[in-house]
Amino acid sequence: MEEKSKITLTIDGKKVTVPAGTAVLKAAESVGIKVPTLCSVSGLSPFGSCRLCAVDIKGKKGYPASCTTLAEDGMDVTTKTDALTSMRATIIGLYLSDHNARSTAFNKQGVDKLKDLAEEFNVKADMFPKGSDHLALGPDGSNPYFRFDPSLCVLCAACTRACDEIQGTFALTFEGRGFETLMKPGLQNFMDSECVSCGACVKSCPTGALLEKSYLNADLPDKTTATVCAYCGVGCALKVETKGENILRVVPDEMGAANLGHACVKGRFAWTYVTHRDRIKKPLYRNKITETWKEISWEEAIKKVASELKRIQAKYGKRAIAAVSSAHCTDEENYLMQKLTRAAFGNNNLDNCARICHAPSGYGLGISLGTGAGTQDFTSVLSSDVILVIGSN
Repeated sequence: MEEKSKITLTIDGKKVTVPAGTAVLKAAESVGIKVPTLCSVSGLSPFGSCRLCAVDIKGKKGYPASCTTLAEDGMDVTTKTDALTSMRATIIGLYLSDHNARSTAFNKQGVDKLKDLAEEFNVKADMFPKGSDHLALGPDGSNPYFRFDPSLCVLCAACTRACDEIQGTFALTFEGRGFETLMKPGLQNFMDSECVSCGACVKSCPTGALLEKSYLNADLPDKTTATVCAYCGVGCALKVETKGENILRVVPDEMGAANLGHACVKGRFAWTYVTHRDRIKKPLYRNKITETWKEISWEEAIKKVASELKRIQAKYGKRAIAAVSSAHCTDEENYLMQKLTRAAFGNNNLDNCARICHAPSGYGLGISLGTGAGTQDFTSVLSSDVILVIGSN
């Protein structure tokens, strides 16, 4: 692929050089210039619905949306003027006229971007008469992991686009016209729709209309920890938000090379096993199946396991013991497993859980390409000129 040519424009008096085809909003963000927006979400195509990112471009009429306007060589852009500030305040006031400012989500910092913008531009909730706050509908709490509150929805379409473009489920749509327009998950509610609970809509929502149930009545997190999903072997990067010892929610990391800010229902919401009352936190031991399990120390457990492994090898030979590792593990953990097998067990009896189901594909790749693993990452598909698919799996 040929490298894109570069262009240079001026934004708020600052020279900015970006690849051709870059939106003005992204060009501004690349040099730290903040342009307010509600509908612009990382990973989604530009939409231009909220109009808050409008800018003044010398020589152009009106105030075009910077998210959908491509930067041009020599372009002179201004992101802050009195006229733009007044226009943005008016737009925010109009959004607030169709928004439930009494919601607890509205008062939670970082959850409701509309609230944050209202404070930034000093806009009160009663700037315009109420349009339709949809309070009579009540929240949709049918999904076990998140709730949808139509009184907080401002119809920015971020959730529907996330469902379409990121997850590809197409479970969400708009229904009605004017003040009666609603975001709808199918014909009934979220639980009865095609929703797969991936959480892409929740992550993209800028107003708290879609919010994790674990976050509804919780305090703000005081710590965020980067981690890797504990389920399958894809290696999705996640951020765990905690308050003290309590997990409040798990959010996909946008910098994650494997998942690019997305996750499935397991990685996004199935984290309650961490604090589940049935989780085993200490080693358990019993001599016979008829005995009751009893807690022992880690030192005692390691000694018992080592003793049994030595006994088996002494009786049946070094090759009597094998290890099975997993793609669920990190590279470091798999390295330690092979080190244990070869250095401690004294053999090469090391296998992995994917060998049986992927043995044919691994063998075929090895014969054809010299390696039994994939030679490209997933995102390389997006920049491929030709994709040849053979077979159905």
